Amino acid sequence: MSDREKENRQVKENHEPEADAPDEQEKREQNLVERVDSREPEMEEEEGDELVIPSELPLLPIRDVVIFPFMIMPLFVGRDSSVKAVDEALSGDRLIFLATQKNVAEENPGPDDIYQVGTISMIMRMLKLPDGRVKILVQGLAKGRIRRYSQLQPMFRVEVEKIEEPPLGELDLEMEAMIRTVKERLEKVISLGKSISPEVAVVLENINDPGRLADLIVSNLGLKVEVAQEFMETLDPRKRLQRINEILVKEIQVLEMQAKIQNQAKEEMTKTQREYFLKEQLNAIRSELGDIDDRAKEIEELREKIKKCRMPKIARQECLKQVERLERMHPDAAEANIIRTYLDWMTDLPWHKKTRDNLDLKQARRILEEDHYGLKKIKDRIIEYLAVCKLKNKMRGPILCFVGPPGVGKTSLGKSIARALGRKFVRLSLGGMKDEAEIRGHRRTYVGALPGRIIQGIKQAGTKNPVFMMDEIDKIGSDFRGDPSSALLEVLDPEQNAEFSDHYLNVPYDLSNVMFITTANLLDPIPAALRDRMEVIELSGYTDEEKLHIAKRYLLPRQLEENGISEKYLSISDQTILQVIARYTKESGVRNLERQLGSICRKIACKVAEDPDVGLTRVTVANLHKFLGPPQYLPESNREENQVGVATGLAWTPYGGEVLQVETMVMPGKGNLMLTGQLGDVMKESAQAALSYIRSRAAKLGVDPEVFKSRDIHIHVPAGAIPKDGPSAGVTMLTSLVSALTEVPASRLVAMTGEITLTGRVMPIGGLKEKVLAAVRYGAQTVLYPADNQKDLVDIPRNIQKKVSLVPVRHVDEVLSLALVKKPRRRRRRTAAKTAGGK
Repeated sequence: MSDREKENRQVKENHEPEADAPDEQEKREQNLVERVDSREPEMEEEEGDELVIPSELPLLPIRDVVIFPFMIMPLFVGRDSSVKAVDEALSGDRLIFLATQKNVAEENPGPDDIYQVGTISMIMRMLKLPDGRVKILVQGLAKGRIRRYSQLQPMFRVEVEKIEEPPLGELDLEMEAMIRTVKERLEKVISLGKSISPEVAVVLENINDPGRLADLIVSNLGLKVEVAQEFMETLDPRKRLQRINEILVKEIQVLEMQAKIQNQAKEEMTKTQREYFLKEQLNAIRSELGDIDDRAKEIEELREKIKKCRMPKIARQECLKQVERLERMHPDAAEANIIRTYLDWMTDLPWHKKTRDNLDLKQARRILEEDHYGLKKIKDRIIEYLAVCKLKNKMRGPILCFVGPPGVGKTSLGKSIARALGRKFVRLSLGGMKDEAEIRGHRRTYVGALPGRIIQGIKQAGTKNPVFMMDEIDKIGSDFRGDPSSALLEVLDPEQNAEFSDHYLNVPYDLSNVMFITTANLLDPIPAALRDRMEVIELSGYTDEEKLHIAKRYLLPRQLEENGISEKYLSISDQTILQVIARYTKESGVRNLERQLGSICRKIACKVAEDPDVGLTRVTVANLHKFLGPPQYLPESNREENQVGVATGLAWTPYGGEVLQVETMVMPGKGNLMLTGQLGDVMKESAQAALSYIRSRAAKLGVDPEVFKSRDIHIHVPAGAIPKDGPSAGVTMLTSLVSALTEVPASRLVAMTGEITLTGRVMPIGGLKEKVLAAVRYGAQTVLYPADNQKDLVDIPRNIQKKVSLVPVRHVDEVLSLALVKKPRRRRRRTAAKTAGGK
């Protein structure tokens, strides 16, 4: 075999898209071999002979490799067009043109996807494999360039012109020096661990042709296809040799650095350091190749983020301190992740970012009116805040507390306030919270530590001045983990929250721009110190008229939309809605009212789903029971006549006002007082106080003192299954007692409320609005209330005040004079006496 053949007897693995590398099965495949020619063709020409190239050759696109002249390589062929190109070559002179495709992933390359410069090659052997593929052994003969594609289907045929390299002539001193330098550097590359076949190394020592030397080295260095193709298209051997010299220099530097890293790492490496060594090795290689160090990049990005956040000085110093610790720390240390998480929290917080308030008072009022009906006091308070903000640039956010029964719109009102102000809205439920860390956060020494819910909400909002609503503040608990209500003292104190300290952040954060709104059903469970820090605004229940407007404006349209029907399918009158309010709900808010309206809408939706042409359904008072069933609540009906010992009182409940009929009966006995109806301690004391007052004024009231010794008195408040308590039933019990002891009936049209003292004074009470509404529903014509509650009349709608006579009283004598009626028979006797005198 000639020297030329020896120098090209290197075997490299190349893959067509469908092929795998040769493996141990190759021996078992030999029995399936169909040899085209058992003799290896002699490819060396004699001196002066020239390779004859046909005008057209079949084209075989290859990928993952560039084949150079004089190179022998096995190829696996699997594509139909490629197999046909091989068959075409074997049926003729066995010549084929090999060109590399540009995109490795392209399954069906076209002319634009294939490089123009390739290699004119000869197929030396061919094997047919069991899976239908073909294995061929090819030898590169000469470089060629595609002039044009003469055939595209079912295979490529191209017109090829042979590329002649420029004559080099005799080697000058510079070129000889370059050849020696390249060979020396190649030897150094091999000594540093580069995997090159020893046979190839021997062949390279005997080559003195610059172009051939460069091509052979390129084909064995494992360079990228793009770089190898660049060599293929470079015709000047000198340039090719210079380029391979540069590549070898860089390869030596990389290998030396790799060896250096390996030597350094092996001295300290243990089993636990193996992963770290591999990462450092990769980082060093990237650094030498000009890539950016990821760790240095991470540290620099953190410093840049801290700079852009515009933190206060103390927070910035703390963050930079943690960055320095992270930089000195092993990247895989457990504490490194804790520091990264901390820095992420610090840089994500809105230290200076805030939304601009909408200071257009008319627009803000319009938004509040759109979202909620009534609630004048709260709307005026928000408008006042905006007005002050408009006149004064910097103002601390107010801390409001909405107190009222369920379903009156406390939470939705907070959303409307945020929309009116143009701020972000954050909601936090405090119900059942027992851990102080929920407010102040956990210290970073704990595994899985996080900031408190306050800081989390601020990060969620993305601004430092959101509307922050805390629901159910009256339902906070406490246990061995701390008292969250005490932690809230700092959050809700305008003098302290400018430097709120979260245990996780460990630096102050300014909450003074946040508008805090809390909600509660009752004020009593809220600790006094916490209650003192908030501006309490009470939301009493809605009147029936207000509920009607809310149902028509908000609830019914929302239920129609949620149930997929429109107004053309449902018509419900105002009287029907009022009937739903009175007979199917018993609440201060409108939640159950919305549920009942939703139930009606669902029944209409069923009809529409069954028959789209069902038309309009009218829901009236007469057919309401067909949609909601029988009434769930029957109103307290007024008595047909006045009765002795029965007085009408008014009470407040979380669901609104209620009417209480207090009944008193006198019977023979020993002067005992019996109280029934599940009365609380306060109501029992009110009954004792009323009885003591009557005994002290018995003569003036016309009560026989002996009755307190020979008679027992029984006071009963109906609905005995319901617990009752409170001081406001004092005047009612006294009136009922006096009526029973004097046998003078109490007026059924007079309702009353008020606490009494032993001297007979009538003390103020709460919930006057709800009690008056209950009296109107009951049908009372007069309501007696403490004179000190006249200030509360502003909360009672004017239309309600017109329906009932509101009479303030200061002493029980005024109550008795208005509530008790004279006996009719006494009036008849006086009339008869006058008639006799006339006669």
